[in-house]
Amino acid sequence: MPYKNLFLASQSRWLLENMATGRGVSERVLPQETLEVELDKILSIQGEHRFTQLRDACRRLAHKMGREKEFKRLDGIMGTLLGTHESKKLHGKQALARVAGRPYDPDRLVLFDTLFSGLRAQALPEVTATAETGVARENFAFFESYFSNYIEGTTFLVSEAEEIVFEGKLIPNRTEDSHDILGTFQAAMQAPWRDQPASSADDFLHWLKSVNALVMQSRLDKSPGEWKNQNNQAGATLFVAHELVQGTLREGFERIQALEDPLARALMTMFVVSEVHPFKDGNGRTARLAMNSVLSAAGLSRIIVPTVYREDYLLPLKSLSNHADATPYIRAMTRIHAWTVAFDYTQPRPDLYGVLKRCNAFEEDLRNYRALHHDRGTIDIH
Repeated sequence: MPYKNLFLASQSRWLLENMATGRGVSERVLPQETLEVELDKILSIQGEHRFTQLRDACRRLAHKMGREKEFKRLDGIMGTLLGTHESKKLHGKQALARVAGRPYDPDRLVLFDTLFSGLRAQALPEVTATAETGVARENFAFFESYFSNYIEGTTFLVSEAEEIVFEGKLIPNRTEDSHDILGTFQAAMQAPWRDQPASSADDFLHWLKSVNALVMQSRLDKSPGEWKNQNNQAGATLFVAHELVQGTLREGFERIQALEDPLARALMTMFVVSEVHPFKDGNGRTARLAMNSVLSAAGLSRIIVPTVYREDYLLPLKSLSNHADATPYIRAMTRIHAWTVAFDYTQPRPDLYGVLKRCNAFEEDLRNYRALHHDRGTIDIH
């Protein structure tokens, strides 16, 4: 393949040449595990049809070049990735995961490991729960569900949300939105969603499907509780490919379980779910409920992300996703955690609403307003 005055090996030739074996060859070819990663990436991005076409092109080129031996080895690897050969031909974890029916996104694992290391390196604050029973628990769950929906675009007046949650009224012409609020509130209030996080990878996947089904129950067009069957994105951010969802979640859960600090586990949980975006809709709400379930199980305060903190929450997530920088995310979440617990949730809901309002919690003008502690001033997010 010519490029200016250079000749670059075609993909087929490059693969065949790296299948060579024999004395002294190992220094000139890539390790098989590296080639498996590249082949797995080709299969994930281009699909089985293009992958099979590549294998056919390699077969034709091998016949012309007298590289039948190399092609036989390559064919074994590619066939195994396609599920037509035995997995004993593979060496690497990523390729073996695909053959086992649990392919994952290796680039996301790099991000998971970045956050894992950042969480392990910090002494995180222990913010004990103060709204576990009675009116306090109810008030907390109400505002948690209200804000969690608001930042996703499901916006109501607080009085309307109260009618939905406490009076069972559905807002006219907004039945689906009403159920979103109600489902999130129920998940924040009731076991197993409130305080019984998963103890195994299988349970983790089941828990996520269960809570998404509850929150999105009225949006049948969004397949509530079912893994996405098409790729999704937000702006320029592409989330994990639909066929890699379950495997990537399992890899993420391994890292969640390996963290000892419950706040670290909670923040890892939310990022894993947010980064994978495993459902057609409701991913942000599902991710925050998963995070808060881990906190409640450990006797720690849940986290509320108010409207005024929306960008301070989303931008650090993007920084971690796009630049592998975990520090802003950890800092933003620990600060809003401290803000959340500073309120008295036992007071009557109208009084609590007034305090939250004075702290700018409901403000949408994010340029001119910052979240305030009711007794200490502005949250420092820098």
